[in-house]
Amino acid sequence: MAGHHEHSQVGTQEEQAAAAMFEPAGWDERYAGQERFWSGEANPQLVAAAGELAPGTALDVGCGEGGDVVWLARQGWHVTGADFSAEGLARAARHAEEAGVADRVDWWQVDARSFDAGERSYDLVTSHYLHAPDGGMVEVTRRLATAVAPGGLLLVVGHAPTHEFTQLSESHRKAMFLAAELLPGLPDDFEPVVVKQHPRTLKRDSGPVEAEDSVLLARRAAR
Repeated sequence: MAGHHEHSQVGTQEEQAAAAMFEPAGWDERYAGQERFWSGEANPQLVAAAGELAPGTALDVGCGEGGDVVWLARQGWHVTGADFSAEGLARAARHAEEAGVADRVDWWQVDARSFDAGERSYDLVTSHYLHAPDGGMVEVTRRLATAVAPGGLLLVVGHAPTHEFTQLSESHRKAMFLAAELLPGLPDDFEPVVVKQHPRTLKRDSGPVEAEDSVLLARRAAR
């Protein structure tokens, strides 16, 4: 039987490995490990929120391999895909080329935790399953909101801390959030449109698993 010190070392190593997944190098390594990590299909909450909107400009932060970027571009949007992983952005650019939408897509390597929109603004700013450590998604939400044009929409979707994720590391569980917990990150000129937990079926090797998405959709006041 492993002693307490050995258990402590294992726990520390697990937390170190989990912490690496909040950094660009960890995701570069992860994307380099296989040809396609995600399904390439648009996230359902994005389709529900943007499916009936008139196309404009969009920013997808934490775009990964570009599934949502490609879907938006196919709907007629001009999209900027942003991610802190150079390998993820390279893959996303290839997928946009393969989909024939590269002329409607730009790329931006940036960390959401230090994101600064500057003079840029977009009709739709979206982020799916981007999880900052230690409750950092409130600050990320505040930063993303600065990129929303007057009258535009902000959509932030993530994993809710449900029982399905109890096997994950403590740092990963702390990074999850309920939709209402993001509300303090909204500036005063934003009105929440949707603040809810939405059931979602996850595909696992052992079969489908029921979990919940946290969904925050908010609109910035038109000036």
